Amino acid sequence: MWKLSYRLIHAVSSAQFFIARRASRAGLFVLGGIIVSGALGIDTTQTTAYQIFTLLAALALVALASLPFIRVPVTAQRLLPRAVTAGEPFSYLIKLRNGGPSPIGDVVLVENLADPRPPLEAFRGLRFPTYRGFWRLTSSRQVGDIPEAAVPGIAAGGESGMRIQAHALKRGVLHFEGITIGRADPLGLFRSFASVAAHENLLVLPRRYPLPPLALPGSRKYQVGGVSLASSVGDSEEFIGLRDYRPGDPLQRVHWKSYARVGRPVVKEYQDEFFERHALVLDTFGEEPASASLEEGVSVAASFAYTIDTQECLLDLLFVGDAPCTYTAGRGQLQPSALLEALAGAQLRPNHGFGALRESLMARRATLTSSILVLIGWDEQRRRLVNELRVLDLPLLVMAVLNEPPADAPAWLHVLVPGRINEGLARL
Repeated sequence: MWKLSYRLIHAVSSAQFFIARRASRAGLFVLGGIIVSGALGIDTTQTTAYQIFTLLAALALVALASLPFIRVPVTAQRLLPRAVTAGEPFSYLIKLRNGGPSPIGDVVLVENLADPRPPLEAFRGLRFPTYRGFWRLTSSRQVGDIPEAAVPGIAAGGESGMRIQAHALKRGVLHFEGITIGRADPLGLFRSFASVAAHENLLVLPRRYPLPPLALPGSRKYQVGGVSLASSVGDSEEFIGLRDYRPGDPLQRVHWKSYARVGRPVVKEYQDEFFERHALVLDTFGEEPASASLEEGVSVAASFAYTIDTQECLLDLLFVGDAPCTYTAGRGQLQPSALLEALAGAQLRPNHGFGALRESLMARRATLTSSILVLIGWDEQRRRLVNELRVLDLPLLVMAVLNEPPADAPAWLHVLVPGRINEGLARL
């Protein structure tokens, strides 16, 4: 039942896509007229609607027959930005070159994006196998929207550039599979297409919210090796200069070049650095209804990752994908933009795997100054994690993205309601 419904709906959506792309408005009118007049003119002795059917069908056949003879000898090159932000419009440049012997005009450019239709496994997750559910899944998987654009006239052998206006719908990766140039038939009913292979990807970063001035809790802690070596393994330290040898200094610290130059032992001197290290923890666990909360949670985490000054501290981003992931931003480490790129790929995970997030956070507890928790639910296992961290005396900022505040919400829990996230963050 599910497989048959999926194949039928998939076929219908393919036909709709093909007709919508190939036919102009006039072409759609002709196709609609053919269907209506064909239905009304079945009995030729009772009505003359069959004459309209014959005329419209003849026009459609002539237009379709001319399509193979229409050539559009255009090559295209796309120049994309490095990344864009979800929920915001963006633009990019396409360079076109006319390789034919005559000028071209009255053509359109259509971007070929990856098919957003859901696989059968996702379709089976619906409550009922309906076209509405299939359409809803398709819309939720669509990362960007790029309308077709009219191409300016290009002289024979000439080149032209055009700026494409687009809109990023959600975070993720926008997959470009090619560029299609369309040209209408002489009757203006249907379009002939010439495709140019141009596989590229565009990263769509999570949207961000403005944050009030924040003074993160906690005090500086010792980290072996200073900021730039905070994630190294070993007993490294921060080099600060040279000094004369003192009894007991290890031979490994002797600076042999200086020893040879001045004629007496000189050693390298090191100093340990103390600084702040904060954890930004994103909860990615829940069932399918929590997907909207996850999107808001990712945006909240992205807001903190982008706003916190990592020149004088380290910020560890923790979340669980296929495995626990940790990304560290700070001096000598990643840039904040790298954290946004990592958040762009966060996906909803089954709720039973929440323990992996707890283990990842507890393993880093000893080096942390404070922790910022962005939760997308509030149940016993999340409450237990927060209580464990509070018992360990780790300063916390706990936020939960919920449709409504729980009845037993503690005073330290900041509830962020989807649609009013800005209001909730302003109260931090």
